[in-house]
Amino acid sequence: MPRPSWDEYFIKIAFDVAERSTCLRRQVGAIVVKNKRIITTGYNGAPMGLRHCEEVGCIREQQGIPSGERHELCRGLHAEMNAFLQAAVHGFSTQGGTLYATTYPCSLCAKMIINAGIERVVEAGDYPDDLARELLAEASIPVEHFDYEPTSGPAEAPD
Repeated sequence: MPRPSWDEYFIKIAFDVAERSTCLRRQVGAIVVKNKRIITTGYNGAPMGLRHCEEVGCIREQQGIPSGERHELCRGLHAEMNAFLQAAVHGFSTQGGTLYATTYPCSLCAKMIINAGIERVVEAGDYPDDLARELLAEASIPVEHFDYEPTSGPAEAPD
């Protein structure tokens, strides 16, 4: 078995992180790496101490909100948001880091990526948000697709 590249190694870990997701519609994982070291991880789900969607239901599903729209209508935080918040809580700088995510970031997360000082994004899945692509391009943050299919892990529910 060949040794994985750094990108493959870190994207695999992002998929492992996604397994902790409490979202009923999509399991997403994100990690921030600096100097080939993981400094923070995040997955999507309800804020700490609040009930998960599996207990109260999915607002987005109940209201028929399509993927990529109305991000504010959700109990959960996105994986990228949680990764940045964990870095802040524990005093780790994300400046100059690379974000690995199991899916392309949304526009809300794209704005956080820019202000968090992330220099590169590696994603393994598409997401329907043209504004995110425009923002990251304008900020000159390269986004690279890494073609990876996990051999096991969370199944993504169709939107």
